[in-house]
Amino acid sequence: MAMNSSNKSKVIYTLVAWCVSGLIFFPILWTLLTSFKTEAEAISASPSLFMFEWTLENYFDVLSRSPYFAHFWNSVVISVGASLIGLLIAVPAAWSMAFVQTKRTKNLLMWMLSTKMLPPVGVLIPIYLLFRDFGLLDTKLGLVIVMTLINLPIMVWMLYTYFREIPHEILEAARMDGAGIKEEIFHVLLPIALPGIASTLLLNVILAWNEAFWTLILTAANAAPLTAFIASYSSPEGLFYAKLSAASVMAIVPILILGWFSQKQLVRGLSFGAVK
Repeated sequence: MAMNSSNKSKVIYTLVAWCVSGLIFFPILWTLLTSFKTEAEAISASPSLFMFEWTLENYFDVLSRSPYFAHFWNSVVISVGASLIGLLIAVPAAWSMAFVQTKRTKNLLMWMLSTKMLPPVGVLIPIYLLFRDFGLLDTKLGLVIVMTLINLPIMVWMLYTYFREIPHEILEAARMDGAGIKEEIFHVLLPIALPGIASTLLLNVILAWNEAFWTLILTAANAAPLTAFIASYSSPEGLFYAKLSAASVMAIVPILILGWFSQKQLVRGLSFGAVK
């Protein structure tokens, strides 16, 4: 009886998981299907899910109208650059908070987390004016700086949680063998926490890739990433749903491929201690 009850529970949980996954994935599926429709079919009052005239016209129009690969390269530079710079700052910061704690460490961590609760529009004017005065508007460097700053609290928190899972005795043994702070971090701590560091890096690449608010405010053409590329298909004349869907698919495919091939590493890192 107990075995049957356990099997029924697994079946129920599996069905619930598939239903939730289907609800989450459905908007992506709808966007993908819309990208293969004509504009007339895309705005139809009774759109069809699969029974429509499939076309690649939207993708050809998007590629001919916009420099897709220039926007793609901007996204790569901004997301990867911001994540790597953030990692260089977050690793020593998280190390100090995890292994050299003071009575103010928890308050500092909470203060860093509280900065993520502030709506971005709240600091829009001062950041815009600073960027204007320092000549950083519509530059990849400016966006790298912004992405680094807005995601740095998340990186520090995640790495701090990973580092807290590492036994202090390992680091103490390294110190007794004569290791300095540099050797302790690079030769002892980083190899042990590599799964957590990799998942932190991947997550922040995804967050920076999908950031839309700052990319639309601080760029115009030269440094515009794929989020601005998508927004270009929203105009005062209306929304071109089919072309907008095609642009969206082209923007999410690279990061979707990255997530697919790194999912094991990401899950392993998240289960290492970041999510409890």
